[in-house]
Amino acid sequence: MAIQISSELLDGCVLACLKDQDYYGYALTQRLQAAIKVSESTLYPVLRRLKKNGWVTTYDQAYQGRTRRYYQISSAGLTQLATIQTEWQTYYLAINQLLQGEDHR
Repeated sequence: MAIQISSELLDGCVLACLKDQDYYGYALTQRLQAAIKVSESTLYPVLRRLKKNGWVTTYDQAYQGRTRRYYQISSAGLTQLATIQTEWQTYYLAINQLLQGEDHR
């Protein structure tokens, strides 16, 4: 069984990767796949949505006769990442309590 990741959480994972450095699409996919199960076909719509929301910007750079499109987190993206991190912490604690059988009513 594979646990499905929500689009909001996937947004947060991408933004967290971009916080450390800019990535082109394939390299970002490889970075994410090292941690979670995500396909390239899943990632590109996420990147388009993040760009549409103003959370990432793009720039092109030549590499060995080809052009790579790099993604960079924006200041709005940093704000969104902080929001997702806070929400994740609350969600993680609640789910962990349930899965561990802890009762904190």
